[in-house]
Amino acid sequence: MTSTGTGSGLDDFDRIAGLSQRATALDPSVHTSLELLRQNFDRPSAARVYDCILGGSHHFGVDREFADRQLEVMPDLREAMIANRSFLGRAVRYAVSRGIRQFVDIGSGLPTGGNVHEVADRHAPGQCRVVYVDNEPVAHAHADVLLAGTADTRRHRAVCADYLEYRTLWRHVRNTGVIDPAEPICLLVVAMLHFIAPEREPEIAMEFYRRQLPPGSLLVVSHGCDELDDPGIQEVVRNYAQTATAAHLRTRDEIAAFFGDFEFVEPGLVWTPEWGQTDNDQWSGPPARSRYLAGVAHSAVQHGPGVVDPRAATGSQHPVYLADDRRHV
Repeated sequence: MTSTGTGSGLDDFDRIAGLSQRATALDPSVHTSLELLRQNFDRPSAARVYDCILGGSHHFGVDREFADRQLEVMPDLREAMIANRSFLGRAVRYAVSRGIRQFVDIGSGLPTGGNVHEVADRHAPGQCRVVYVDNEPVAHAHADVLLAGTADTRRHRAVCADYLEYRTLWRHVRNTGVIDPAEPICLLVVAMLHFIAPEREPEIAMEFYRRQLPPGSLLVVSHGCDELDDPGIQEVVRNYAQTATAAHLRTRDEIAAFFGDFEFVEPGLVWTPEWGQTDNDQWSGPPARSRYLAGVAHSAVQHGPGVVDPRAATGSQHPVYLADDRRHV
């Protein structure tokens, strides 16, 4: 196994803080975010660990040490995370192809390789708008610095809010002025829900978010799942329980329930390598070893009182159901 290395936390901070030269010129509030990073560079962050394993550069030595320990017990964890990140990119491309130009990414963590705004802008230059949301102040601080220093903040913003405080979160999203609530939105909740314990009832918040999405919108979800009874992933879950971001795997049915009455885009809820895979995607072995189930689903398109046809949003020719009476369309 190739180590991610340790290095100096202070050196890491100085490297990341170097982005502030441009960032603070655009947004003076970034100074506050940098100070928060300075106070927390010696504690592992789930968002920075994810960035580390993906091969990013916005993490500290303590994050690399934690990542190395997880890779020792689950050597293909990096491939699983890369597959999840690749799914995110394909889902964003799909949304752009359906004409969607605004995105809300809840639980976004750190802006890292293959950011939503980068993928969207590549396929619809200058047209897309993205709001990143994370409840971890350190992750938000990183996002604040990185976006202000490298992205168009007139179209792309980051806010700090908690998924479970759904009314407050959505108000923060609206207050950015980036999202038009009357236009279709792609809501992304990728690799985040498995950090919320079942007793906190994340499905209630998800129901609220689905109701906020106008007709023609998309919901994108991926979630950790173990259908192989793999001792490696079970140990990783136990290790995360020792941090502030304990992990909770769910069954296929439990994950599907987050989509509510939205209609799945083909191929439905599948392992990440199976969703929209292209010739450029690399995956070997059983898809279940990717450890993440993923899906994209669309809301109904309103054609008049009580009449909906979700196929108009996706081009799907498969039977779908009305949300209110379950009849075939």
